[in-house]
Amino acid sequence: MSSAEEMASTSTSEEGTEAFFVFLGISFGFVDLVILALLIAGGLYYLFGRKQASTTDAADKFKQYSIQPTTFQSRPSDNSFISKMKASGRNIVVFYGSQTGTGEEFAGRLAKEAQRYGMKGMVADPEECSMEELTQLKDIDNSLAIFCMATYGEGDPTDNCQEFYDWLQTGDCDLNGLKFAVFSLGNKTYEHFNAMGKYVDKRLEELGGERVFECGMGDDDANIEEDFITWKDRFWPTVCEKFGVEASGEDVLLRQYRLVTHDEGLAPEKVYTGEFARLHSYKNQRPPFDAKNPFMSKMTVYKELHNGGDRSCMHVELDISNSKMRYDAGDHVAVYPVNDSTLVDKIGQLLGVDLDAIFSLVNIDEDSSKKHPFPCPCSYRTALSYYIDITSNPRTHIFKELAEYATGEADKEILKLIGGSTPEGKEKYNSWVVYDNRNIVHILEDLPTCKPNLDHLCELLPRLQARYYSISSSPKVHPTSIHITAALVKYDTPTGRVNKGVATNWLTDLATKIVNGEEPQFPMLPIFVRKSQFRLPTRPQTPILMIGPGTGLAPFRGFIQERKYLKDEGKIVGETVLYFGCRQKAVDFIYQNELEDFVNQDVLKIHVAFSRDTGKKVYVQHMLLENATDVWRLIGPENAHLYVCGDAKAMARDVHDAIEKIVRETGGIAESEASAYVKRMEAQKRYSADVWS
Repeated sequence: MSSAEEMASTSTSEEGTEAFFVFLGISFGFVDLVILALLIAGGLYYLFGRKQASTTDAADKFKQYSIQPTTFQSRPSDNSFISKMKASGRNIVVFYGSQTGTGEEFAGRLAKEAQRYGMKGMVADPEECSMEELTQLKDIDNSLAIFCMATYGEGDPTDNCQEFYDWLQTGDCDLNGLKFAVFSLGNKTYEHFNAMGKYVDKRLEELGGERVFECGMGDDDANIEEDFITWKDRFWPTVCEKFGVEASGEDVLLRQYRLVTHDEGLAPEKVYTGEFARLHSYKNQRPPFDAKNPFMSKMTVYKELHNGGDRSCMHVELDISNSKMRYDAGDHVAVYPVNDSTLVDKIGQLLGVDLDAIFSLVNIDEDSSKKHPFPCPCSYRTALSYYIDITSNPRTHIFKELAEYATGEADKEILKLIGGSTPEGKEKYNSWVVYDNRNIVHILEDLPTCKPNLDHLCELLPRLQARYYSISSSPKVHPTSIHITAALVKYDTPTGRVNKGVATNWLTDLATKIVNGEEPQFPMLPIFVRKSQFRLPTRPQTPILMIGPGTGLAPFRGFIQERKYLKDEGKIVGETVLYFGCRQKAVDFIYQNELEDFVNQDVLKIHVAFSRDTGKKVYVQHMLLENATDVWRLIGPENAHLYVCGDAKAMARDVHDAIEKIVRETGGIAESEASAYVKRMEAQKRYSADVWS
């Protein structure tokens, strides 16, 4: 019942009661009213008092069948992690902040390993917990809170940690007695490396918490798996010493989920076929649409943007009519991809499993809020196609578990070595897995005596994640469609295999089937929009300077479309300047005709660096330095907004250095002040980066 309905119901009830007593007062005298009240009271006792007494008698009579308080445990509220810990005898809680699943995976491994050290752990999502209960954790003996915190965007918390971050900032809690440790996940190519983990570590201490072990620094640009193993191998001995416990000395290889098989009698309408939350949500669409409820969008346009060459770049248009979805220029669209069916079939063949068999994985821990690792029941084919990542490099803990299934001694030794934490094991992992770029299919092919149970493999492998793309259109120009600009990922590995990007190859295969007449119409793709801080200035007359080589052009295409729209509306629009780079003008100058039209319409000024068309390679940072006077005019006296989009590892860093040099040499700002000037631009949102590694 809504609040309005509740208020109306209460008002009606009060008016009726008042009318009733007015009627009684008119019809009866005082004595009559007293007698009537006694009669009513007697009747109520007869109806309810006797029933209660009867129930008590029955309870006494059949007492041997009642559930006694010593064996009964009330089910804790869903968001109370303290109640769950007390009810199940746990003393370690591992919270995770995760955007791609790695933080959640690390949290699960730490909670699982706790048992090896005489403790009992549970994993918790801050978004689903009352984090104020951290103040009560000290009430549990030998308790410890571990935080696996990833950083997203420009030093921001992940989506599931936003409320926790806001709560920490209020500073109105006392965490004295809380023992904690933090492992951070990030990427050194980004300026705000591990900002969220560092903040949580610092803030918990400020609020009175006691740091049990130093904050771990995971770098995904190098080898975050090795960083995590190195940290936890030093972390656990410290925990043992702190809490006076001893390691069992045995590896704990416990299943988190149990297998449930389903016979052929299970109705097809009860089986998941790729949906991420609500059963049949892809057929019965209901807004609002988000990560847990994606919109099925029709791919209406697919175009190749390169003119020959050995690389490919695609332009895709997705229809969002009737979805009530909204986006702004600069936002991201997420696409849930499907794994290559050839790889899926290969796993079934290698393990001798019927991929169409229906199964469920059910959490052994009844107190866990995560009942299944992915939507169940489903077929193995569905799980391997839609829910499980089968193309990335498996992490080391998976090899430790796979070793139990290998019957050949040589295969077993390799798996044990990689699954261990010795220097030799780390070196073998880096060379055999990371450098040679082996995924689970390659590993099963190269270690033929390793035949894991497929349900266990489904539990061990990480979830398949959505792929995010900068939207390359403006909603003012294209309100009912979202455009994507993406490079096809396809490369040879040192073992002679061909690895393919999951999403881009899937989109290309779908489009190829349409062109070849194998499919009657363009397919439907599950998508959702993720808001970004990559925004045009509020005032259209503010100049903008955009730097985006290759597919880094994507969001700027939307920016330029929007600036032209505003100009056509009669608005005063500031200078719009683009620095774009590609290899060869004749091959990979994407959207060339569009951009030249914008120039001819006096909407855009463009500087293009063709790195392979000249004897000396020229990139966007070189073009910026060549035009230093004009660049400084824009970002200095005219307060232009500067945007960078593309590769974080090399391009974004080189551009940043070039901008600092221009500020220093052309702007005449002292060397010690130039860096501070650029940082002020970033703080004022005049220097924004949308980059990836």
